[in-house]
Amino acid sequence: MSTARWPAPAGCRTATAPPAPRALPRRVPLSVHHREPVLDVVVPVHNEENDLEPCVRRLHAHLAETFPYPFRITVADNASTDRTPRIAERLSRELPGTEWLRLAEKGRGRALHTAWSRSRAPVLAYLDVDLSTDLAALLPLVAPLISGHSDIAIGTRLAPGSRVVRGPKREIISRCYNGLLRSTLAVGFTDAQCGFKAVRRDVAERLLPLVEDREWFFDTELLVIAERAGLRIHEVPVDWVDDPDSRVDLVPTALADLRGMARLGRALTRGRLPLAALNRSEGPGGVAGLPPALVPQLFRFAAVGAASTLFYLLLYSVLRPSAGAQAANALALLVSAVANTAANRRLTFGVRGRGGMVRHQVKGLTAFLAGLALTSGSLAVLHRAAPGADSRVELLTLVAANLAATLLRFLLLRAWVFPGHRSRRTTGPSAS
Repeated sequence: MSTARWPAPAGCRTATAPPAPRALPRRVPLSVHHREPVLDVVVPVHNEENDLEPCVRRLHAHLAETFPYPFRITVADNASTDRTPRIAERLSRELPGTEWLRLAEKGRGRALHTAWSRSRAPVLAYLDVDLSTDLAALLPLVAPLISGHSDIAIGTRLAPGSRVVRGPKREIISRCYNGLLRSTLAVGFTDAQCGFKAVRRDVAERLLPLVEDREWFFDTELLVIAERAGLRIHEVPVDWVDDPDSRVDLVPTALADLRGMARLGRALTRGRLPLAALNRSEGPGGVAGLPPALVPQLFRFAAVGAASTLFYLLLYSVLRPSAGAQAANALALLVSAVANTAANRRLTFGVRGRGGMVRHQVKGLTAFLAGLALTSGSLAVLHRAAPGADSRVELLTLVAANLAATLLRFLLLRAWVFPGHRSRRTTGPSAS
């Protein structure tokens, strides 16, 4: 029989920076021989006396039938004032592998932070008590963590394979929120707030001390820090049906999320988070200080860039006699930029299909304008400094300028044009 576990009273936070965590070891598959729970599924609740029992019983039956390892269900009651604590305590006595804990303060993030910090299971997950997400996605969610493939797994309602039933209001809010995240924090994951996530415990132990929010922004903050640290996030399309009885107060929650984005953005800009210390130890072919997946990406980008540069120089040489230096440079750079974006889209960043192709080309052309300004400016400076310079000097100048433009272009492609595919850290379906 399980009893309630009471956390120590929360003290006042200080302004000191979080301690720098040690580097994460390489991911390895979990052993198939486990007596202790491999998975701990946390169900955070606040005044859920109607939904709690059917949710936990359904979840327990599903895990008992489909999950091949020992598991635990932890009901995290955060300051309920109805019959929720009594129901949770009774369920912990009646259902094997079910526990509960009670917190004196509200907050989904607080409940998850407390439950995950105390658990010793190697894989930690959580789902919303309304079971809006189909439980058939639970095993696909945690399998990449058990196998050692990924560090974090999230359900996404915005991938092509997802099936979502909800009203237009919540659909618009969800898409606007995730779009805002992509435009402001350049995230690669597609759905920050789906209540269906899992994380390896060794990752959670490093990430949780860095996450400040204890409310609804908790999920987003954890994911942004994980992605910026180079950890691998796996996305699973889910079937999701909106709960019409949801008690989330949209306006205060949205304002709190905006404040969280601003705070997190400042912390990232000022380098206050020890992201480098969260990198996995380099694996075969890795380079110290870089996520291992970034190295082959750089080689692919360099190969595409070399081919594009040769194409550009050839086209410039053909156009130069009839069009003049500036016009030949602009036309050659425009044509090669379109080809370069298409090649990088497919080969470097692994984007398949036609979805988002026009948007990617428009953004790629914006990056082209930055390269045009750099190379045209270099020609203008050359012609002012040496009016009689011949075509060989022009070519050497353009080669040097294009090297700088290539570096700028790579940074723009990773952070802006293809943010969902930066170094392929985010796996699984992704919005294009």
